[in-house]
Amino acid sequence: MTVTGGLATALPQYAIGGKIGHGGMGEVYEGVHRSLGRQVAIKLLPAGLAGDEGADARFDREARVLASLDHPHIVPVYDYLHTEHGNLLVMEKLDGGTVHSRFRAEGLTAEQTCAIGLAMLGGLHAAHRAGVLHLDVKPKNLLFATSGVMKVADFGIAQVVSEGATLVTHAGEVLGTPAYIAPEQAMGNALTPAADIYAAGTVLYELLCGELPYDRSSGGVALMRQHIFADPRPIPGVPRPLAEVVMRSIARDPAGRYRDAEHFAVDLARAASMVFGAGWLDRARVPVHLAPQVVAAAASGGDATAPTRPVRAHGPDPTVQATAMDLRDRTLIPARELITGRRRGPLAPALGAFAALIALVVLVVTTPKTVVHQGFGGLAVTGADALDLTRDVTVSGDVGAAKPSEVSLTLSAAGVDLASASTSAVSVRGKRFVAAVRLPAVTRWVAGGAVTGEVTVRRPDQVVVTSRLTVLPAQQPLASVMGAGSLLIALFTIAYLESLLRGLRRGLRRRSTPYAAVPLGLVFGAAVWLFVGTLTRHEPVVGYAFGAAALGALAAVGAVLATRFAADRGR
Repeated sequence: MTVTGGLATALPQYAIGGKIGHGGMGEVYEGVHRSLGRQVAIKLLPAGLAGDEGADARFDREARVLASLDHPHIVPVYDYLHTEHGNLLVMEKLDGGTVHSRFRAEGLTAEQTCAIGLAMLGGLHAAHRAGVLHLDVKPKNLLFATSGVMKVADFGIAQVVSEGATLVTHAGEVLGTPAYIAPEQAMGNALTPAADIYAAGTVLYELLCGELPYDRSSGGVALMRQHIFADPRPIPGVPRPLAEVVMRSIARDPAGRYRDAEHFAVDLARAASMVFGAGWLDRARVPVHLAPQVVAAAASGGDATAPTRPVRAHGPDPTVQATAMDLRDRTLIPARELITGRRRGPLAPALGAFAALIALVVLVVTTPKTVVHQGFGGLAVTGADALDLTRDVTVSGDVGAAKPSEVSLTLSAAGVDLASASTSAVSVRGKRFVAAVRLPAVTRWVAGGAVTGEVTVRRPDQVVVTSRLTVLPAQQPLASVMGAGSLLIALFTIAYLESLLRGLRRGLRRRSTPYAAVPLGLVFGAAVWLFVGTLTRHEPVVGYAFGAAALGALAAVGAVLATRFAADRGR
């Protein structure tokens, strides 16, 4: 059965006409609704592209949302269904031509380009708010109705056909249009509205100056490499206010672009008003339906200026690329495999993370039980091996040349003071003094396991005597901040790190993720070391704390890199 015969069988309510167009993602046929007389365009998406069994599920998911979109600058979808020839989208048929055809024929003035840009961004913003990405914004997908209204077509088609990834053959033939593709889309990274903002900015760049931001003479894969690794060329011959808006929209880093299409539109409207003066939107004669804030920005100009001359395309058509039908029987792979030249594996970082965890365990286990402290002056704390922090702590020592004027006791862990108290009530018993120091009540909930005690004795003659010793609080270690607190911190860092790894497994790629893992790992390593040391009553030492923190950071970064590489391999 022919394609048109299959369409007629699948859509009996429509009279099917001939093929009226084709693009990278499918073919377009004309049709007329038999009862309503409504002319439609029927988009046929090829079945089983690249052997992707999930294409039908994506089609259902995307098409339902597409059919719900209702915006003056979006081509409406009337129906969708599956056939043996592929998936079908029934859309409004627009007979006013495309932005691409006008640009290559009579050309577009800068005012017309800015008006088209505002309409394009209005449609994109409405789709983004509904959770739909376009992923193939280009002049051929910007269509005019006979009334002159410009509408964006083919929302979500790239998501249906190839799940948003850029696919190529081993020979470097590209499915789709690499001239407008965002760097993160070319690399197969997680996609956000920033990808459409990049493509929209590239369209504006081309329409304003007749050129593309990158050299298009070297082929599709080479062009995508430029998008990923090189900065775009400054836009030539365009007034500075407009140039700044366009260049911001095509920043390589998504974080450097506009946060959404509406903010892009507001800045574009304001810049156009500054350059073209009041009434520029009316002079463009491109009907637009704009949000109030965009209308206000478009009306903020000064004196009117003379209309600009039309700009026409320079050089070959950048949208002439291999189509889905052309590559239907070819083996398609993600573009990043040809761009990077190799696929990294998760083995090395995974082994590094595992080795760091093993080293952390060894470090925790081999931490000395106690630290050798140099005593002085016979100073002692009664019951230091099972100190009851709810009672007065008795400190004693040799009287020496004079009775002490003040005795203080400080408890610390790894150099961090936990509690401190002092007293001037000192009694003498023979050749030794005795003082009862009352630590703050909260100390019993803070200190646990083993801590370092420091006794300081001040004498009337300004002589200060200090001695350190190991103190073992009698309270349950897990009932202290050192015990329970370190456990909670360790669990929190594990949960936060797992959320980062979950995002990577779902395809959420951020350059900052490995850096975010560093502080998490530092805290995790130190918390694990303190928790185990508290339970086993090992006296904390600063050097071991730093070592445990460093190993924790290495383990966290290794886990992030291993997960990211594994996610890349599975995409």
